[in-house]
Amino acid sequence: MSAKNDNPDTYPALGRALNWVDQPGNPTKIFYALAVACVLIFLAGFTYTPYGEVAAEKIPGFFAVYGFVMFSFIIFAVRLLRIILKRPEDYYSPKSIDAEEYPADQLEVVDHDA
Repeated sequence: MSAKNDNPDTYPALGRALNWVDQPGNPTKIFYALAVACVLIFLAGFTYTPYGEVAAEKIPGFFAVYGFVMFSFIIFAVRLLRIILKRPEDYYSPKSIDAEEYPADQLEVVDHDA
C-alpha cells in the first residue's frame, strides 16, 4: 500500500490553491466570514425600497428569512424521506453477486501490507 502523500508540492494545482482551507482554525474563520456576509446582505435590504408582486416581498429581509425557512424545510423533509425510503443493509443481498459464498481455497489472497 502506498504511503499517504503529505507533501503539498506534489498536489495538483487546485489542491495547492485550496490547501489553506485545511489549516487549523481556518474553517472557523470561513464560517464567521460567511455569517458576517449574510448579516451585511440582510442589512443591505433596509437601504432600498423593494418593488414586489406581493406585499410580503416589500418587507426588508424577506428573501433572507424565506430562504432560510425553505432550506430548513428541505433539510427536515429529507430526514423524513430517509426514514420512509430507508432499506436494510442486506435488502438486495439474496440476488447480489457479493452475497455469494466463495470457497476459501479458490481465492487468491494477497497481503497488501507486506
